[in-house]
Amino acid sequence: MNDLSNYRRSYEKSQLLEENLPDNPIMLFKSWFLETESIGLQSEVNAMTISSIGADGFPKNRVVLLKKYNEEGFIFFTNYNSEKGKAIAANPHVCLSFFWGEAERQVIIKGKAEKVPENISDGYFETRPEGSRIGAIVSPQSEVIPSRGYLEERLAETEKRYAGKEIPRPAYWGGYIVKPVEMEFWQGRPNRLHDRIRYRLQDDYNWQTERLAP
Repeated sequence: MNDLSNYRRSYEKSQLLEENLPDNPIMLFKSWFLETESIGLQSEVNAMTISSIGADGFPKNRVVLLKKYNEEGFIFFTNYNSEKGKAIAANPHVCLSFFWGEAERQVIIKGKAEKVPENISDGYFETRPEGSRIGAIVSPQSEVIPSRGYLEERLAETEKRYAGKEIPRPAYWGGYIVKPVEMEFWQGRPNRLHDRIRYRLQDDYNWQTERLAP
């Protein structure tokens, strides 16, 4: 047995108190995101885990990159025909999580995923490097493929097909926005007595805050 019981650290960098909470959790998220980014020790601050429920009834987590966020929600882009895309189509209730270890912070977001308008997907697709745009066409994401060589052959064919031409966004590739109904902010504290503040969206679209036991 690999014993990891001695992996310990004391969390002492910050605190999360009710008197400092904004009314809207997106504002707190923005503040934490910018602070974590400014630390400069966290690679890909926008990396987030998304959990969905698959056709087999099991939850599945994977890391994707947050590309936009606003008062409405959190946007990421993917292949709609992928395993996560099919799971979202069947059950749009998902969970996002960010873990920023250097800041001793975690954010957990429950929400409903919806496809973004096509013009938003088009606009983002055009900003991607050429290789990434071609990759979106080449990869039948989540499908079983015979070999790495299969991808390399498709890549060569696709590069040749679009040489000197505009690379169109595939209809099966685009963005989702996760509209939050609950957001929990976790701040590490000494003695494992961490701060946990939960925002829950009410029927009148205001947010209720609650402190949870660590």
